[in-house]
Amino acid sequence: DSTRCAAEIGDRHWRLLLNRHDDVVRQELARFHGREVKTLGDGFLATFDGPARAVRCAAAIIERVRPLGVEVRSGLHTGEIEIGRDDVGGIAVHIAARVTELAGSGEILVSSTVRDLVAGSGLGFRDRGSHTLKGLPEPLRLFAAKV
Repeated sequence: DSTRCAAEIGDRHWRLLLNRHDDVVRQELARFHGREVKTLGDGFLATFDGPARAVRCAAAIIERVRPLGVEVRSGLHTGEIEIGRDDVGGIAVHIAARVTELAGSGEILVSSTVRDLVAGSGLGFRDRGSHTLKGLPEPLRLFAAKV
């Protein structure tokens, strides 16, 4: 976790590492045509024009930051969003945040909606079962992308 890492290496080195991480994320977002909405401490909120690009971008980020000694996790969902001046909102954003919370280190966890929409893309997934997510009335089936 980022707090433990920052405590171990110190603030200055943590900031340098985080800057390298952020550079990699921004490069991969550009490569996969993602749009950075905002940073969230040591994470990013981004949107994509298609879920397969989002999964592939997350996989590329995981591979590129691993040599830095950083393990990241990604949670992906797709749905309608409200676009504000500098932010996005809506239930789909909340679901994505909840999915991210459940993702393990080095894992890309996606909702069944994402998995269904990328059928035929060549992406593979492992079933992670149904999960009750805070604030949602129904459990949501989650899948881990095979990367």
